[in-house]
Amino acid sequence: MKKKLLLISLCSILLLCSGCKKEVKLKDGKEVVASIEGKDFTAEELFDELKETYGASTLTNMIDDYIVDKEVKDSDEANEYAKAQIESMKQQYESAGYDWNNVLSQYGYSSEKDLVKDYSKDYKKQIVAKNYLKKEVTEDEINRYYEEEIYGNYTVKHILIKPETKDDMSDTEIEEAENKAKEKAEEVIKKLDDGSKWADLVKDYSEDEGSKSNEGLIENFTKGDVVDEFFEATLELKDGEYTKEPVESTYGYHIILKVSNTEKPSVKDSKEKILKEIVENKLSNDENLYNNTWTKIRESYKLNINDSTIKSAYNKNNN
Repeated sequence: MKKKLLLISLCSILLLCSGCKKEVKLKDGKEVVASIEGKDFTAEELFDELKETYGASTLTNMIDDYIVDKEVKDSDEANEYAKAQIESMKQQYESAGYDWNNVLSQYGYSSEKDLVKDYSKDYKKQIVAKNYLKKEVTEDEINRYYEEEIYGNYTVKHILIKPETKDDMSDTEIEEAENKAKEKAEEVIKKLDDGSKWADLVKDYSEDEGSKSNEGLIENFTKGDVVDEFFEATLELKDGEYTKEPVESTYGYHIILKVSNTEKPSVKDSKEKILKEIVENKLSNDENLYNNTWTKIRESYKLNINDSTIKSAYNKNNN
Protein backbone atom coordinates (compact mmCIF):
# COMPACT_ATOMS: atom_id res chain seq x y z
CA MET A 1 0.00 0.00 0.00
CA LYS A 2 3.07 2.22 -0.14
CA LYS A 3 2.04 3.56 -3.49
CA LYS A 4 2.80 7.16 -2.50
CA LEU A 5 6.53 6.50 -2.56
CA LEU A 6 6.27 4.93 -5.99
CA LEU A 7 4.19 7.76 -7.39
CA ILE A 8 6.65 10.34 -6.08
CA SER A 9 9.49 8.48 -7.78
CA LEU A 10 7.62 8.20 -11.04
CA CYS A 11 6.71 11.85 -10.98
CA SER A 12 10.41 12.60 -11.12
CA ILE A 13 11.07 10.49 -14.18
CA LEU A 14 8.13 11.06 -16.46
CA LEU A 15 9.14 13.35 -19.25
CA LEU A 16 5.73 14.99 -19.17
CA CYS A 17 6.20 16.07 -15.58
CA SER A 18 5.25 19.73 -15.47
CA GLY A 19 6.02 20.26 -11.79
CA CYS A 20 9.78 19.74 -12.08
CA LYS A 21 11.61 23.02 -11.61
CA LYS A 22 15.23 23.96 -12.32
CA GLU A 23 15.70 21.68 -15.32
CA VAL A 24 19.25 21.07 -16.54
CA LYS A 25 19.72 19.99 -20.15
CA LEU A 26 22.65 18.33 -21.88
CA LYS A 27 23.67 19.35 -25.37
CA ASP A 28 21.54 16.59 -26.87
CA GLY A 29 18.50 17.89 -24.98
CA LYS A 30 18.36 15.16 -22.36
CA GLU A 31 17.25 16.26 -18.89
CA VAL A 32 19.74 15.82 -16.05
CA VAL A 33 18.01 14.70 -12.84
CA ALA A 34 21.22 14.28 -10.80
CA SER A 35 24.98 14.47 -11.17
CA ILE A 36 28.20 13.61 -9.42
CA GLU A 37 31.76 14.40 -10.34
CA GLY A 38 32.35 12.93 -13.77
CA LYS A 39 28.76 11.70 -14.39
CA ASP A 40 25.35 13.15 -15.27
CA PHE A 41 22.23 11.01 -14.72
CA THR A 42 19.43 11.70 -17.18
CA ALA A 43 15.67 11.31 -16.86
CA GLU A 44 15.79 8.76 -19.68
CA GLU A 45 18.30 6.61 -17.76
CA LEU A 46 16.23 6.80 -14.60
CA PHE A 47 13.08 5.92 -16.50
CA ASP A 48 14.74 2.91 -18.14
CA GLU A 49 15.90 1.64 -14.74
CA LEU A 50 12.56 2.12 -13.00
CA LYS A 51 10.39 0.76 -15.78
CA GLU A 52 12.07 -2.63 -15.40
CA THR A 53 10.62 -2.90 -11.89
CA TYR A 54 7.60 -0.61 -11.81
CA GLY A 55 6.68 0.06 -15.42
CA ALA A 56 4.17 -2.76 -16.00
CA SER A 57 2.39 -2.41 -12.66
CA THR A 58 2.18 1.38 -12.90
CA LEU A 59 0.92 1.29 -16.48
CA THR A 60 -1.62 -1.39 -15.54
CA ASN A 61 -2.93 0.79 -12.71
CA MET A 62 -3.26 3.75 -15.07
CA ILE A 63 -5.16 1.65 -17.61
CA ASP A 64 -7.42 0.14 -14.98
CA ASP A 65 -8.20 3.57 -13.52
CA TYR A 66 -9.27 4.76 -16.96
CA ILE A 67 -11.51 1.71 -17.49
CA VAL A 68 -13.07 2.05 -14.04
CA ASP A 69 -13.90 5.71 -14.69
CA LYS A 70 -15.56 4.69 -17.96
CA GLU A 71 -17.52 1.81 -16.44
CA VAL A 72 -18.55 3.18 -13.03
CA LYS A 73 -20.03 6.67 -13.14
CA ASP A 74 -21.44 6.83 -9.59
CA SER A 75 -18.89 6.67 -6.77
CA ASP A 76 -21.32 7.07 -3.85
CA GLU A 77 -21.64 3.35 -3.10
CA ALA A 78 -17.89 2.82 -3.32
CA ASN A 79 -17.17 5.83 -1.09
CA GLU A 80 -19.64 4.67 1.56
CA TYR A 81 -18.12 1.19 1.51
CA ALA A 82 -14.61 2.65 1.81
CA LYS A 83 -15.54 4.92 4.73
CA ALA A 84 -17.22 2.06 6.60
CA GLN A 85 -14.24 -0.26 6.12
CA ILE A 86 -11.73 2.38 7.17
CA GLU A 87 -13.75 3.42 10.22
CA SER A 88 -13.78 -0.21 11.36
CA MET A 89 -10.04 -0.47 10.74
CA LYS A 90 -9.42 2.77 12.59
CA GLN A 91 -11.33 1.58 15.65
CA GLN A 92 -9.37 -1.67 15.73
CA TYR A 93 -6.01 0.10 15.58
CA GLU A 94 -6.99 2.70 18.17
CA SER A 95 -8.43 0.09 20.54
CA ALA A 96 -5.07 -1.70 20.32
CA GLY A 97 -3.29 1.51 21.37
CA TYR A 98 -2.01 2.70 17.98
CA ASP A 99 -2.08 6.31 16.85
CA TRP A 100 -4.16 6.34 13.65
CA ASN A 101 -2.20 9.12 11.98
CA ASN A 102 1.02 7.20 12.55
CA VAL A 103 -0.55 4.10 11.01
CA LEU A 104 -1.55 6.09 7.93
CA SER A 105 1.96 7.52 7.65
CA GLN A 106 3.57 4.08 7.91
CA TYR A 107 1.58 2.94 4.88
CA GLY A 108 2.47 6.01 2.86
CA TYR A 109 -0.73 8.04 3.32
CA SER A 110 -0.69 11.71 4.24
CA SER A 111 -4.37 11.69 5.17
CA GLU A 112 -7.36 9.41 5.68
CA LYS A 113 -8.92 10.96 2.58
CA ASP A 114 -6.21 9.35 0.43
CA LEU A 115 -6.92 5.95 1.98
CA VAL A 116 -10.64 6.35 1.29
CA LYS A 117 -9.79 7.12 -2.32
CA ASP A 118 -7.76 3.91 -2.68
CA TYR A 119 -10.40 1.73 -1.02
CA SER A 120 -13.10 3.29 -3.16
CA LYS A 121 -11.06 2.68 -6.31
CA ASP A 122 -10.53 -0.96 -5.37
CA TYR A 123 -14.26 -1.41 -4.71
CA LYS A 124 -15.11 0.02 -8.14
CA LYS A 125 -12.57 -2.32 -9.74
CA GLN A 126 -14.42 -5.21 -8.12
CA ILE A 127 -17.72 -3.91 -9.52
CA VAL A 128 -16.26 -3.83 -13.04
CA ALA A 129 -14.85 -7.36 -12.73
CA LYS A 130 -18.09 -8.77 -11.32
CA ASN A 131 -20.18 -7.15 -14.06
CA TYR A 132 -17.87 -8.69 -16.66
CA LEU A 133 -18.17 -12.14 -15.04
CA LYS A 134 -21.97 -11.86 -14.89
CA LYS A 135 -22.03 -11.61 -18.68
CA GLU A 136 -20.15 -14.91 -18.91
CA VAL A 137 -22.64 -16.85 -16.77
CA THR A 138 -24.64 -19.26 -18.95
CA GLU A 139 -28.37 -19.94 -18.84
CA ASP A 140 -27.61 -23.52 -17.78
CA GLU A 141 -25.68 -22.22 -14.78
CA ILE A 142 -28.54 -19.89 -13.87
CA ASN A 143 -31.17 -22.63 -14.14
CA ARG A 144 -29.08 -25.13 -12.19
CA TYR A 145 -28.48 -22.63 -9.40
CA TYR A 146 -32.17 -21.77 -9.34
CA GLU A 147 -33.19 -25.40 -8.91
CA GLU A 148 -30.60 -26.17 -6.24
CA GLU A 149 -30.25 -22.96 -4.26
CA ILE A 150 -33.34 -20.76 -4.55
CA TYR A 151 -36.17 -21.24 -2.06
CA GLY A 152 -39.10 -19.29 -0.71
CA ASN A 153 -39.07 -17.56 2.66
CA TYR A 154 -39.76 -19.55 5.81
CA THR A 155 -41.13 -18.61 9.20
CA VAL A 156 -40.62 -20.84 12.23
CA LYS A 157 -40.47 -20.80 16.00
CA HIS A 158 -37.65 -22.50 17.84
CA ILE A 159 -36.33 -23.39 21.25
CA LEU A 160 -32.54 -23.36 21.66
CA ILE A 161 -30.69 -25.39 24.28
CA LYS A 162 -27.01 -24.47 24.61
CA PRO A 163 -24.33 -26.78 26.04
CA GLU A 164 -22.76 -25.28 29.16
CA THR A 165 -19.14 -25.26 27.98
CA LYS A 166 -16.07 -23.23 28.95
CA ASP A 167 -12.81 -22.56 27.16
CA ASP A 168 -10.74 -24.49 29.71
CA MET A 169 -12.84 -27.68 29.47
CA SER A 170 -11.35 -30.95 28.29
CA ASP A 171 -12.78 -32.76 25.28
CA THR A 172 -14.48 -35.22 27.63
CA GLU A 173 -16.10 -32.43 29.65
CA ILE A 174 -17.30 -30.71 26.47
CA GLU A 175 -18.83 -33.97 25.23
CA GLU A 176 -20.62 -34.44 28.56
CA ALA A 177 -22.02 -30.88 28.39
CA GLU A 178 -23.26 -31.46 24.84
CA ASN A 179 -24.95 -34.72 25.85
CA LYS A 180 -26.73 -32.95 28.70
CA ALA A 181 -27.96 -30.25 26.33
CA LYS A 182 -29.23 -32.87 23.89
CA GLU A 183 -31.05 -34.72 26.69
CA LYS A 184 -32.65 -31.45 27.77
CA ALA A 185 -33.82 -30.82 24.19
CA GLU A 186 -35.25 -34.33 24.06
CA GLU A 187 -37.08 -33.56 27.29
CA VAL A 188 -38.68 -30.52 25.65
CA ILE A 189 -39.83 -32.61 22.68
CA LYS A 190 -41.32 -35.17 25.11
CA LYS A 191 -43.25 -32.39 26.84
CA LEU A 192 -44.57 -31.21 23.47
CA ASP A 193 -45.65 -34.77 22.66
CA ASP A 194 -47.48 -34.89 26.01
CA GLY A 195 -49.41 -31.71 25.29
CA SER A 196 -47.37 -28.93 26.91
CA LYS A 197 -47.90 -25.48 25.40
CA TRP A 198 -45.19 -24.20 23.08
CA ALA A 199 -45.22 -20.69 24.57
CA ASP A 200 -44.63 -22.06 28.08
CA LEU A 201 -41.74 -24.25 26.95
CA VAL A 202 -40.05 -21.35 25.17
CA LYS A 203 -40.15 -19.31 28.38
CA ASP A 204 -38.89 -22.19 30.51
CA TYR A 205 -36.18 -23.60 28.26
CA SER A 206 -35.05 -21.47 25.33
CA GLU A 207 -31.66 -19.77 25.54
CA ASP A 208 -32.05 -17.69 22.40
CA GLU A 209 -32.55 -14.28 23.99
CA GLY A 210 -33.20 -12.67 20.62
CA SER A 211 -36.40 -14.63 19.97
CA LYS A 212 -37.44 -15.88 23.43
CA SER A 213 -39.77 -12.96 24.14
CA ASN A 214 -41.71 -13.70 20.93
CA GLU A 215 -42.23 -17.45 21.36
CA GLY A 216 -38.97 -18.18 19.53
CA LEU A 217 -40.17 -16.60 16.27
CA ILE A 218 -37.75 -16.36 13.33
CA GLU A 219 -39.40 -14.80 10.28
CA ASN A 220 -38.84 -14.70 6.53
CA PHE A 221 -35.51 -16.46 6.18
CA THR A 222 -34.24 -18.50 3.27
CA LYS A 223 -31.20 -20.59 2.47
CA GLY A 224 -28.05 -18.85 3.58
CA ASP A 225 -29.78 -16.75 6.22
CA VAL A 226 -29.52 -19.47 8.89
CA VAL A 227 -27.09 -22.35 9.45
CA ASP A 228 -27.54 -25.25 7.02
CA GLU A 229 -28.67 -27.77 9.67
CA PHE A 230 -31.45 -25.44 10.77
CA PHE A 231 -32.62 -24.78 7.22
CA GLU A 232 -32.52 -28.43 6.13
CA ALA A 233 -34.59 -29.44 9.15
CA THR A 234 -37.13 -26.71 8.37
CA LEU A 235 -37.56 -28.03 4.82
CA GLU A 236 -38.69 -31.40 6.19
CA LEU A 237 -41.55 -29.93 8.22
CA LYS A 238 -45.16 -29.21 7.29
CA ASP A 239 -46.95 -26.18 8.71
CA GLY A 240 -47.64 -26.78 12.41
CA GLU A 241 -45.14 -29.66 12.73
CA TYR A 242 -42.11 -29.64 15.00
CA THR A 243 -38.89 -31.63 14.84
CA LYS A 244 -39.08 -34.99 16.61
CA GLU A 245 -35.32 -35.04 17.22
CA PRO A 246 -33.11 -32.18 18.42
CA VAL A 247 -31.40 -30.35 15.55
CA GLU A 248 -27.73 -29.85 16.31
CA SER A 249 -25.88 -26.76 15.07
CA THR A 250 -22.92 -24.67 16.16
CA TYR A 251 -25.31 -22.81 18.49
CA GLY A 252 -26.56 -25.86 20.34
CA TYR A 253 -29.71 -27.99 19.97
CA HIS A 254 -32.88 -26.65 18.37
CA ILE A 255 -36.49 -27.73 18.50
CA ILE A 256 -38.12 -26.18 15.42
CA LEU A 257 -41.82 -25.56 14.89
CA LYS A 258 -42.71 -24.59 11.33
CA VAL A 259 -45.21 -21.77 10.92
CA SER A 260 -45.36 -21.10 7.16
CA ASN A 261 -43.44 -20.56 3.95
CA THR A 262 -43.86 -18.70 0.67
CA GLU A 263 -43.40 -20.14 -2.83
CA LYS A 264 -39.96 -19.73 -4.34
CA PRO A 265 -39.69 -16.70 -6.66
CA SER A 266 -39.49 -17.11 -10.43
CA VAL A 267 -36.20 -17.42 -12.31
CA LYS A 268 -36.79 -13.94 -13.72
CA ASP A 269 -37.29 -12.38 -10.30
CA SER A 270 -34.29 -14.26 -8.90
CA LYS A 271 -31.89 -13.67 -11.78
CA GLU A 272 -29.93 -10.75 -10.37
CA LYS A 273 -29.49 -12.52 -7.03
CA ILE A 274 -28.44 -15.72 -8.82
CA LEU A 275 -25.88 -13.90 -10.97
CA LYS A 276 -24.44 -12.13 -7.94
CA GLU A 277 -24.09 -15.34 -5.95
CA ILE A 278 -22.67 -17.39 -8.83
CA VAL A 279 -20.01 -14.74 -9.44
CA GLU A 280 -19.19 -14.44 -5.72
CA ASN A 281 -18.81 -18.22 -5.51
CA LYS A 282 -16.54 -18.33 -8.55
CA LEU A 283 -14.30 -15.60 -7.15
CA SER A 284 -14.13 -17.36 -3.77
CA ASN A 285 -13.25 -20.70 -5.35
CA ASP A 286 -10.59 -19.42 -7.77
CA GLU A 287 -7.94 -17.08 -6.37
CA ASN A 288 -6.69 -16.25 -9.88
CA LEU A 289 -10.08 -15.42 -11.39
CA TYR A 290 -10.14 -11.75 -10.40
CA ASN A 291 -6.77 -10.95 -12.01
CA ASN A 292 -7.54 -13.12 -15.04
CA THR A 293 -10.82 -11.29 -15.50
CA TRP A 294 -9.07 -7.93 -15.48
CA THR A 295 -6.68 -9.22 -18.13
CA LYS A 296 -9.73 -10.01 -20.29
CA ILE A 297 -11.28 -6.61 -19.57
CA ARG A 298 -8.16 -4.84 -20.79
CA GLU A 299 -8.15 -7.02 -23.89
CA SER A 300 -11.77 -6.03 -24.53
CA TYR A 301 -10.57 -2.41 -24.58
CA LYS A 302 -7.99 -3.44 -27.22
CA LEU A 303 -4.93 -2.92 -25.05
CA ASN A 304 -1.70 -2.54 -27.00
CA ILE A 305 1.62 -1.99 -25.20
CA ASN A 306 4.29 -0.56 -27.47
CA ASP A 307 7.26 -0.59 -25.09
CA SER A 308 8.85 -4.04 -25.37
CA THR A 309 10.25 -4.07 -21.81
CA ILE A 310 6.92 -3.19 -20.21
CA LYS A 311 5.05 -5.49 -22.58
CA SER A 312 7.25 -8.44 -21.63
CA ALA A 313 6.74 -7.80 -17.91
CA TYR A 314 3.01 -7.33 -18.37
CA ASN A 315 2.65 -10.60 -20.33
CA LYS A 316 4.68 -12.44 -17.72
CA ASN A 317 2.39 -11.21 -14.94
CA ASN A 318 -0.89 -11.71 -16.80
CA ASN A 319 -0.52 -15.02 -18.63
